[in-house]
Amino acid sequence: MTSKLNRRLFLRGLGGAVVAAPFLSSVHERAAKAQSLPVEVPRRLIVMFSHYGCLTNRWFPAKAHGALTAADLDPTTLKHLSPYVSKLLLPRGIRGMNEWSFGGELGQTTDPHTQVVGSYFTCYPVSGGKFDAMPTGRSLDHIAAEQVNPNGGAPLHIQIGGVRNDIQSAISYSNAGERFPGIGTPTSIYNDLTNLFGEDSPDAMTPDSYRVARGKSIIDIVRDDLASLQRIDMSQSDARKVSDWVDLLHESSGPVAEIAVQCTRATADELGVSATGQGNLGAVTPLMMNLAVLSAICDANRVIFLKFPGAVTFDWDGISHNYDTHGISHRGGTANMGDGCVPDVLDMIAEIDDWYAQKFAFLVGQLDSFDEGDVKLLDNTATVWFNELSDGNSHNLNNLPILQAGSCGGYFKVGQAINVEDGAASMNAGNSEGACGGNGQDNDFGVLDSLGTPPGTATQPINKYFCNLLNAIGVKAGSDGFPAIGGTGEVTHYGKYDSSADFNSNKPVTITNPGEYSELRANS
Repeated sequence: MTSKLNRRLFLRGLGGAVVAAPFLSSVHERAAKAQSLPVEVPRRLIVMFSHYGCLTNRWFPAKAHGALTAADLDPTTLKHLSPYVSKLLLPRGIRGMNEWSFGGELGQTTDPHTQVVGSYFTCYPVSGGKFDAMPTGRSLDHIAAEQVNPNGGAPLHIQIGGVRNDIQSAISYSNAGERFPGIGTPTSIYNDLTNLFGEDSPDAMTPDSYRVARGKSIIDIVRDDLASLQRIDMSQSDARKVSDWVDLLHESSGPVAEIAVQCTRATADELGVSATGQGNLGAVTPLMMNLAVLSAICDANRVIFLKFPGAVTFDWDGISHNYDTHGISHRGGTANMGDGCVPDVLDMIAEIDDWYAQKFAFLVGQLDSFDEGDVKLLDNTATVWFNELSDGNSHNLNNLPILQAGSCGGYFKVGQAINVEDGAASMNAGNSEGACGGNGQDNDFGVLDSLGTPPGTATQPINKYFCNLLNAIGVKAGSDGFPAIGGTGEVTHYGKYDSSADFNSNKPVTITNPGEYSELRANS
């Protein structure tokens, strides 16, 4: 965290130049250009990631393309998001990369989870064994953070429920083969944030130094001194120059200063955040999500990933299961595939899906409760819930359940479901209840490939959606279209492959369908 800055030292340096600036010959030209100066509003990517897919036939609304209403969501798992339906974007028809299958037709044959999570945000193949394979490329959070974060800092990767070392569920990689563990307890997040406004710490940043460190709100820093200057008896010409310069500072400060004002202990208290979190996942989740919200308010990080753990046994919030989430997703209660169905397993999955939907609704609601200029904090983010898989039994990656909230500063359309595959109003929602439903208890190997969504449906590459997200928050690309520090173009290429079938090959980098999904953009 940036060290404390002394206000008077600042005023003798940059501040003194600001006060003297009205008497530079170019001030009128600068003032004339003030209206054209860009307003810097942070655009953020906030991700919630959960494991093992869902009952896709209950998760997706029947409408695959068109304006969404609360009535569309109410019969589904997403009913908890109904209050925010006007700010939701439901991209349909997307396939994740490196799908495991019995014959390796759609990806590597390393492991149904290790290769999926390793490739999820990298779109690179993995290298290694069943339990230790890691991707051969970097993940989205690091690629984005190095360009858009203040001072190019690392992303905020929050592992809700504590840091785990198992590669089978890791999603963040700072470099090829270098897992980024992130943070599993609230202490360090809380301390870093309260150092921005902690009144008791000698190293705490003052409101002045906070704004200077972020390069914002110079007018607030020198307001008193400018007022004193304006009271001096001076010529009409000089007074006009001072007035023009004050106007220029106002124009260039922008609404970011307004949200910075909310980076206070009072806001932390309002959110109920603290340095400690005790109890089960149900108790810890709101705390960690509120810390993420406070991080966004303080502009401490513009790339925030909130990851739930794999293989947890639910016993909170009125839910009590005898099996962990991995075993439940396989229907048989264990990590084995093809076991018989445990009693009421579909109801258990539905409870888990519903719980995650409630948590995403909580996060969205918190972001939507804080003003940022004339919009809400949510409106300047792309807040996305990603599921590891589509159906957790068949382990398919086509027809991925993805839900976004927030237009990210007007970049995305909202209030809509958009079928990026063919624009059809309906789409197969999957066959998640094809085993263990009704009187049938068939869950052997012979039916696994017939579950989920038919493999030819909803197959558009997730890489293109990642290009959307990167462009939305301001990441730039080099001349080849791949994200690059110092780039000037839009991102059109992401990852190594954009066809799942290529992951079981030795091809060079091959992006066959470059560009983003233009139909998701507000200006399309």
